[in-house]
Amino acid sequence: MSLALAILLAMNGWLWYKREKYQREIARLRGGMTDVERRRTDMELKAGANALQVQLELLRRQARGDVGLHLSVSMDSATMYLEQGSAQLRVMPVEIGPEKTVGTAPDSVHLVAPRGQRTVDKVLGPRDAYPLPAWVWTDRGLTAPADRAIPGALGAAAIVLSGGTVIYSTPSSGPLADSTYVMPGNVRARASDLRAIAPNLKPGQTVYFY
Repeated sequence: MSLALAILLAMNGWLWYKREKYQREIARLRGGMTDVERRRTDMELKAGANALQVQLELLRRQARGDVGLHLSVSMDSATMYLEQGSAQLRVMPVEIGPEKTVGTAPDSVHLVAPRGQRTVDKVLGPRDAYPLPAWVWTDRGLTAPADRAIPGALGAAAIVLSGGTVIYSTPSSGPLADSTYVMPGNVRARASDLRAIAPNLKPGQTVYFY
């Protein structure tokens, strides 16, 4: 316990040092600006944050007005909805994969939580094979096999979306068979929820992330 406390205190001190360092660097950069430049920078930062909030709110309203059967994923509440118009047919808790840079430079990729609008590409069952990216094995400290298309790699049920984003469940084997690990840039749901909604899903249906 003493060792753990010492480590936590050391980490806290390091984070405080980095915070102070960043604040000093920001102050130095702002000190070299004119008043006009500082005001312009502040306005641009505020406008950028406001623009993102407006876009997400518009997307949320668009989802509520979509009369077709669709999925909506609220990133803030980590909740997925099966909806038709304003009616919520099923409410499902999900886990959002973290933002992370994966791979080895110069082939590294920065993954972020999905935002915006996607469409369903296909729905997978427990025997369907899916080629997990090589970086998944690397991120888990494993060596990627020559054939990465493993049956059930995304669990008992999964939804593959346009652009490569997946909504998957925890598989019984493979690099994703770990309840503490959520694939960066993707979404994990309960297998029971995905199996329940799978018969209602088909390619081309819309999925909203906001």
